[in-house]
Amino acid sequence: MAKIDKVLMSGNEAMAEAAICAGCRSYFGYPITPQNELLEYMSAHMPNAGGVFIQAESEIAAINMCYGAAAAGMRTMTSSSSPGISLKTEGISYIAGADLPCVVVNVVRGGPGLGNIAPAQGDYFQATKGGGHGDYHMIVLAPSTIPESVELVMLAFELADRYRGPVMVLADGMLGQMMEPVVLPESIDPATLPAKQWAITGARGREANLVTSFYLDPVELNEMDVRREERYREIEKNEVRYEEYKTEDAEVVVAAFGSMARISRTAVRMARSEGIKLGLLRPISVWPFPYEPLRALSRRVGTILTVEMNAGQMVEDVRLAVAERAETPFYGQLGGLVPSPNDILREVKRYAG
Repeated sequence: MAKIDKVLMSGNEAMAEAAICAGCRSYFGYPITPQNELLEYMSAHMPNAGGVFIQAESEIAAINMCYGAAAAGMRTMTSSSSPGISLKTEGISYIAGADLPCVVVNVVRGGPGLGNIAPAQGDYFQATKGGGHGDYHMIVLAPSTIPESVELVMLAFELADRYRGPVMVLADGMLGQMMEPVVLPESIDPATLPAKQWAITGARGREANLVTSFYLDPVELNEMDVRREERYREIEKNEVRYEEYKTEDAEVVVAAFGSMARISRTAVRMARSEGIKLGLLRPISVWPFPYEPLRALSRRVGTILTVEMNAGQMVEDVRLAVAERAETPFYGQLGGLVPSPNDILREVKRYAG
């Protein structure tokens, strides 16, 4: 894919521009810090791209507008931060139940409740364990840099279309607000995307399409749910993404995602400079989760330390993967506090050797 020169952008602006490059032509949102720059960028640039921008009257309205745009076959996106995502979860469940592609960006802040506007990772459970009602999953991608945020937003639209379901990009207030140079991809012309034969675009000489998540007959609903579960198994087989850093000879491994993986990478370099054989496993897809790579590490590493900006959420998936083959301690900070590389290294030294 052709590239342009590097541009210095905030994470929020970069994710917005990536969505436009991916062929997104409908965005619906509602202001909430720390993701307002994404909404503001869309308001300025979506009309110039020939798309639709609507600041909805609420988060609930915004996600249901996405439902309508997705049903009509458009690439569509919404974004918010933690409390706003909570309001959107019913709509996300409806979108999943109707088998519609949609991208949701969550720039996570401290919680629970109204919390604060500092970066946090307390939405892991909400993102990876469903969030809304019923049996559904959404692919969840967790970038650790702004350039990767661009790549994963582009990928999110592709995966949403491929598997006909919602995809979440799970960022945080730090990634949303910080600035880095990024290389933006060449824009995709929506007219070149494969036709969505299931979309509601007018019958035009064919049988009418129906988009719904409403099935009164339990047998019919069961059949729909089973087909969707089969699709989820395909996603688990094909779409696991992760990165290992200096794990080849590691005696202790840190498991971390998003911003904490970025900070943990520095802790690995610091530990190595002191002779401590520390490595990092970073899930890029937190659903589907990289259970097998962690399982393989646990067969030769004594300790896998999970580091998060929460009270301990991803650590439950780490422990499911490891199944007591290694020690699985947890270290985290809450309330929008961000552990430093020194904090992580100090914790690692409790287990090294």
